[in-house]
Amino acid sequence: MKTRLMVLTFSLALASSSGAQEKKEIKPMNHQPNIIYILADDMGIGDLGTYGQKNIQTPNLDRMAGNGMKFTQHYSGAAVCAPSRSTLMTGQHTGHTPIRGNRGAGHNREGQVPIPANTLTLAEILKEQGYVTGMFGKWGLGFNEGDPNNQGFDEFYGYNDQKLAHRYYPAYVNHNQERDSLKGNDWTNKVTYAPDRIQEESLKFIEGNKDKPFFAYIPLVLPHAELISPNDSIFKLYDGRFKETPYTADNKYTSDYGPNIVIHEFAPVEKPLATYASMITRLDAYVGQIVDKVAELGLAENTIIMFASDNGPSLEGGTNPDFFNSNGPFRGYKRDLYEGGIRAPFLVVWPNKVKPGSITDHVSTFWDVLPTLTEITNSKTPDFIDGISFLPTLLQDNTQQQHDYLYWEYNIKEGRKAVRKGNWKGVWYKMNAKEPGSFELYHLADDVAENNNVAENYPEIVTELKQIMKEARTPSELFPFNHN
Repeated sequence: MKTRLMVLTFSLALASSSGAQEKKEIKPMNHQPNIIYILADDMGIGDLGTYGQKNIQTPNLDRMAGNGMKFTQHYSGAAVCAPSRSTLMTGQHTGHTPIRGNRGAGHNREGQVPIPANTLTLAEILKEQGYVTGMFGKWGLGFNEGDPNNQGFDEFYGYNDQKLAHRYYPAYVNHNQERDSLKGNDWTNKVTYAPDRIQEESLKFIEGNKDKPFFAYIPLVLPHAELISPNDSIFKLYDGRFKETPYTADNKYTSDYGPNIVIHEFAPVEKPLATYASMITRLDAYVGQIVDKVAELGLAENTIIMFASDNGPSLEGGTNPDFFNSNGPFRGYKRDLYEGGIRAPFLVVWPNKVKPGSITDHVSTFWDVLPTLTEITNSKTPDFIDGISFLPTLLQDNTQQQHDYLYWEYNIKEGRKAVRKGNWKGVWYKMNAKEPGSFELYHLADDVAENNNVAENYPEIVTELKQIMKEARTPSELFPFNHN
């Protein structure tokens, strides 16, 4: 996508898009609604204006909140990329889903550990229902048997390997089973900004399938480090606004473009605050393009658009979530099982179904998306999932079922687990250590920042949550826990 198009798009994004909604006559309802699920990467809940951001412009996402439903207690599937995506695709939490961490494939193989061939994914379920399925962005669930084309997606364009996705000017991205070279990019020269190119393919897929039900899964790479942005009108919104401390080549895990580039590391950046802000606003502009494309094609009333982020904000590559208050009032960041690592923004727009400007405090999570969409599409919901449909919440129906508990596990950094049951939140770190860390207990209704550990005061609650942590999982050879 050329910079000129992005400049035009952004200027439109700052204006009301109500005219786009009236541009064409709305098509009659199809048997099945179109589904677009957009996922940000390492974006904190506090990075959106509708959730309190003051320094970064997100007009299109804020408009989504105004045109649909905003969730205030929605959770990502995990505290890092791959397992979060695995929970979304399988409807299973990290105690059951096959991919529970960001483990590489090993033995000089490309990408992450592949999701097994026999995994039943959301894309496969929808494909069986007659949907055309497309995935555009970062996959992270492996090549070969785990490849998107082998997990239910008709069309795939983007990054399979998460390490490659650390670079926004890569020499190539993946297109189905081929590599698509990006014009002018050679690991030294930076010409084609990969997210712009991926966005082109997303819009092309929507337009090309306007006459049939489609599922577009769009896991954007933005704003995951590295921090880098085209020097266009979006960047100029923030250039010079902040007091900057350059992120230099002397920092750990930093490698600039050039003949000695280490692909999985991050480029230095002269103005990290302006760059990060511009990446968020660029992501917002992509969302605006998608919403406007759906309206332009007359598909708005028969299309569900969802937006979330895969985990909390990152501390890597020059990012500064504290400056932007990216995790809002919550404690923790990416890789943490405190609220700041897993509390996610979630917006849903579905005209004439979801009430505009509605807000819900229903406790929901990534593994609920699959049963919600199977209910909406009259698909068979698998028996072996952990999710609960939140369709009643979308329709403001008082029959909404509630989770007995939510569970997360993460086996690196000596092992971490968390459980939310009602307003109680249990967090246990260093579970794989020779001397496990202490169990922490928080009451979120009056301590959303998880500052006051009350474990000593409620031993019966601690016992109950520890038992859930033990029983909520099945063993995993790839992602083991020494202590249940």
